[in-house]
Amino acid sequence: MTGIKFLIAVTLLSTTLHAQDKFFTKSGKISFYSKAIIENIEAHNRSVTCVLDKNTGNIQFSVPIKGFEFEKALMQEHFNENYLESDKYPRAEFKGQITNNGEIDYTRDGTYVSKVKGKLTIHGQTNDVETDGKVIREGNKITVSAEFNVRLPDYKIKNEKLQNISNTIKVMVNCPLDPLKT
Repeated sequence: MTGIKFLIAVTLLSTTLHAQDKFFTKSGKISFYSKAIIENIEAHNRSVTCVLDKNTGNIQFSVPIKGFEFEKALMQEHFNENYLESDKYPRAEFKGQITNNGEIDYTRDGTYVSKVKGKLTIHGQTNDVETDGKVIREGNKITVSAEFNVRLPDYKIKNEKLQNISNTIKVMVNCPLDPLKT
C-alpha cells in the first residue's frame, strides 16, 4: 500500500512540475497599424490566447478576428465583413518555435532576445514567418513580445477598396503569461 501511495505522489508531483514548464494567457494583446493617406488605421485585440512551452520553445497564438477593436465602428464593420471575412475565417493562428530557446534563462529575471519561426494563418492562408522578439521574465511571469510586418496580398486580403492604406501592416504582440495550472 505504501508503494502505491508513493507512485501516486510521484505522478502528481511530476504532473505539477511539468505544468510549470508551460505558460499561458487568454488576455494577450495584439495590435496592428497602417499609415494611410486619408487616415491611419489602428486596431487592438485583448483576447489573444498564447501558450509557451519553455522546455521546447514551442509557442502558439490564437486570435479571434472579431476581437479587434477600432476607434470607428464603421472601420470595424468593414474590417470584419469586407476584408478579413471574420464569419468565414474567425481566427488567426501562429504555431512556431523560439529557435534560440537555449539562450533564454527562464529561471532569471531579465529581457532576452528571441528568434521566432513558424506558420501564420490569416484569412485561410498560411505563410512562413520569421521575426525577432523578446522574452521578459519578471518573478513568476513571462511576457513575450514582437513586432513584424504582414503583407496583405500574402494572405489574399483584397485591398482594392483600401487604396489609401499600405499593403503592409505593422503587427505588435504583447502577451504576459502565467504558469499553466492543471
